Amino acid sequence: MDSNIHSVAERNDLSDEEVESMLKGQISQILNINLSQIKRLGIDEIALVKGQGNYLVVLVDLDTHKPIEIVKSRRTEEIREVLLNWGTQVLERIEEVSIDLWSPYKNLVEQLMPNANITADRFHVMKQVNDELETMRKAEKEAAMSLENKSSRERILEGLNKSKYSFIKNEDSLNERQKEELKAAQEVSPILAKMHRLKEEFRDIFELTKFWGSSVIDLLDWMHKALSYFPKSIGTMVRWFGEIVGYFDGKTTSGTVEGINNKLKLIKRLGYGFRNFSNFRLRSLLNWHFSINSP
Repeated sequence: MDSNIHSVAERNDLSDEEVESMLKGQISQILNINLSQIKRLGIDEIALVKGQGNYLVVLVDLDTHKPIEIVKSRRTEEIREVLLNWGTQVLERIEEVSIDLWSPYKNLVEQLMPNANITADRFHVMKQVNDELETMRKAEKEAAMSLENKSSRERILEGLNKSKYSFIKNEDSLNERQKEELKAAQEVSPILAKMHRLKEEFRDIFELTKFWGSSVIDLLDWMHKALSYFPKSIGTMVRWFGEIVGYFDGKTTSGTVEGINNKLKLIKRLGYGFRNFSNFRLRSLLNWHFSINSP
C-alpha cells in the first residue's frame, strides 16, 4: 500500500500486470463500504494538476473521516449519477452536508438529499477573506512602487516585503520572524493593519463560538464593521448566510476533506503505475478501506 506497482513487481519477481490484477482483486472491499451509516457528508474537490482546471470530487464520511467515493470531474451530471447510485434510502438518511461556496453542490444536495442541512465550510469562507486581504496587500505594494518620493517608496516596500503569510496565517501561529514582518507591514499600511485586525476578529467568531444566537449576532456586527474593507467577501456571506451560520449548530467543517485531498495528491504525484482514472480511484479508496484480514 505504500509502494507502487512496478516496485512491488520487481521485488517479488512478478510482472506489473500480475500485481495490478491482484490489486483489482481487492475491489470487493471498496464495493462493500456501508453507505447506510452515512449521516454527515463532505463534498470537496481536488485539482490533480494545479492551474489546469482538472478537478476530481471527493465525497467523505465526516464521522469516519474516510473518503467513500471519488468522482472523475465536478460536472453536475457525473456527481448526480454517483449519488443516485447510492439509492434514495441512503440519500434520505443524510442529515448534514458540508460544501464549499459553489452553487451546483448546493443545488444537488437540495435536490437529492431532502433531509440534509447544508453547511458552508468555514475554511472556504475564511479563504475568501484572506484572498481579499492579499489583494489589498498587492494593491498597496503597487501604489508604493508608483510613489515619486524615493525614501517613502523604499520604506513602504521594505515593510510590505515578504509579508504575505504573516497576514494570512493565524496570528497566534506566527513565529517571531513572522511577527516582526507583520508589525513592519502594519506600520507602513494602516489599511492592511485594520483589515488584519478584522480578519482575526472574523476567525475568532468561529473559533470561540458557544451559542448559535450570539455567534450570529457577532457575525452580523462584523459584517457591518467590515463592509468597506471586505465588500466582496461580505457579498458572498450575504448570499450564503444561512449555510454559513449553519456552522454554529454543529461546528461541522470539511477540514477532514482537506487532509484526505493532500494524501490523494501524494498518490497521484507518486504515480503508483496507474494509467487511468479507474485505477487511481481504486488505489486511493483502498488506502482507507483495505484490510489485510478481510476475506
